[in-house]
Amino acid sequence: MSSPNASGGSLSIDEEETLETRIRRLISEHPLIIFSRSSCCMCHVMKKLLATIGVHPTVIELDDHEFTSLPVPSSHGGLSSRSLSPAVFIGGTFVGGLESLVALHLGGHLIPKLVEVGVLWV
Repeated sequence: MSSPNASGGSLSIDEEETLETRIRRLISEHPLIIFSRSSCCMCHVMKKLLATIGVHPTVIELDDHEFTSLPVPSSHGGLSSRSLSPAVFIGGTFVGGLESLVALHLGGHLIPKLVEVGVLWV
């Protein structure tokens, strides 16, 4: 089955996967992915910022999926639960929410990261 609600193409979903496995797979398969809520203003700003730069992330609208929490990689290598949205991953690495993304951009590190993972060409 695939989910047409994510931008950047359809996403394959294996119904036998656990939630943790599915999230890890989605993060590893997409160099730029945002877990978002359609009604979240911070999510909207995050998507606008990336569009302004010229990239189009894969967006998982959590309103359309069964995710109730978002396990993200912790410093000890496991997964810990975090607030659902927004959450952005670049090159499989958890960046954070809107504040973290804006800080990366203002610090001059966002564009080089996007180039490094192959979603932006300069």
